[in-house]
Amino acid sequence: MFAGTGSDVGKSIVAAAFCRIFLQDGYHPAPFKAQNMALNSYATPEGLEIGRAQAVQAEAAGIPCHTDMNPLLLKPQSDHTSQVVLNGKPIGNKNAYDYWKPTPNPSPREGGIDSPTDNTNQAPLPWGGAGGGPDFRKEVCSAFDRLASRYNPIVMEGAGSISELNLRDTDLVNLPMARHANADVILVGDIDRGGVFASVYGSIALQTPEDRKLIKGIIINKFRGDMRLFDDGRRMLEEICGVPVLGVIPYYKDIYIEEEDSVSLEKKQRELAAGKVNVAVVLLRHISNFTDFDTLERDPRVNLFYTNNVADIGRADIIILPGTKVTLDDLLELRRNGCAQAIVRAHRDGHTVVGICGGYQMLGQTISDPDGIEGTIASLPGLGLLPIHTTMTAEKTTQQVTFQFEGQECYGYEIHQGISDTDQAIMQTDHCIGTYIHGFLDNAPVIDFLLKDKAVGSAPLQSYAALNSSRACSRSEVEASSDFSRSIAAFKEEQYNKLADHVRQHVDMDSIYKILTDD
Repeated sequence: MFAGTGSDVGKSIVAAAFCRIFLQDGYHPAPFKAQNMALNSYATPEGLEIGRAQAVQAEAAGIPCHTDMNPLLLKPQSDHTSQVVLNGKPIGNKNAYDYWKPTPNPSPREGGIDSPTDNTNQAPLPWGGAGGGPDFRKEVCSAFDRLASRYNPIVMEGAGSISELNLRDTDLVNLPMARHANADVILVGDIDRGGVFASVYGSIALQTPEDRKLIKGIIINKFRGDMRLFDDGRRMLEEICGVPVLGVIPYYKDIYIEEEDSVSLEKKQRELAAGKVNVAVVLLRHISNFTDFDTLERDPRVNLFYTNNVADIGRADIIILPGTKVTLDDLLELRRNGCAQAIVRAHRDGHTVVGICGGYQMLGQTISDPDGIEGTIASLPGLGLLPIHTTMTAEKTTQQVTFQFEGQECYGYEIHQGISDTDQAIMQTDHCIGTYIHGFLDNAPVIDFLLKDKAVGSAPLQSYAALNSSRACSRSEVEASSDFSRSIAAFKEEQYNKLADHVRQHVDMDSIYKILTDD
């Protein structure tokens, strides 16, 4: 298990690296995260929903993703509530306090995990046991057991910090899960944010004696500068923690792995650029599946940035309304902050507008929520750019899809609530495209269609295939191919291998394997 001193320290990426390393070394690994809180999700081949990070890790492990890799997914809808997705299917919304508060239940826990405290009147089960709801601890342990019967090793990921004492009794994903799995725990600390000595030492010192024994090593992540300057720091950490430092991984900028947390979007808020097609992704409060734009962002013809600045929206060549977990609330905010009006004006002036998933719904005529699926807003007018009306429903669509665009087969997936009064997954009018398909912009025909009328100065833009071919001539590691889906897959494979090489170079793999085989 790769556990963390906090959120966004790099656990997901490190876990993906080890999925690829173990695959390269002849093993059959699989990722596992008992509980994930994220708005980035993915549809499995069976049409079920898991966190996007575990889908990425499964790709790194060379296997199809499955709900057993992330049996419990929490999708925040506000500061206080989340949609609960269990084994790939939504089972309702839950208030954060009700979810996390211990419920009286003196019976012993199933699945081999007891409360780490002696308080037998508090059950370490959020929303379970005596409350009459699902026994989440049993569910996540069962998912792990099924996965472990099919794969080896299981590369587990913790969540947030492992030292949130107030949540210890209800923790499903960190040390209690490691105890069930008999997992060796590697603590990941982020030196780039500062305070790494305090965060690493404190994370270990605050564990119970039983859990402290599970922590077998430390990895320091995101180091910048001369590695030799941390030699003394490494020794000091080992002395005060009594745990070996297994590696110090340098910060990298040339490896592209999909991010899980929207925290990363704050670093991507850039400005318009001359000599590029400027693409503005509207920065929604509940933005989801922002990995939809990773391929477009890497296109050398494009300057993609996230913004809710009305002036930048008005000057962008292409405006994208992304997916959102709370469509009506974000639509109301767009009207309040002036972005809705700016998008309509830009479209009227001939700029291209694209809506994906919730963004597609916003581009329609109306959105209604008569049953309060999303919250208290019953209905709002949309931006009026597409002739659709949407009604929110409890049923959720999750599926992988193929579709035709410009005469070519393309791929994506759908994850959305709400039914529009059209069966069209893609709708196109003058200067406007709406779609329910995530991954829509991972397809070359779509990208080339969006950019074909956009010229930089007097120079017409090359097609994606031509750009891919020219890059292949100058970079031997990129294979030229007219099949864009294959080139995307090849690019991802290259990145997973580069990540694995990077981590291997800076982590003591002999010690890792010794830890795993000594148990």
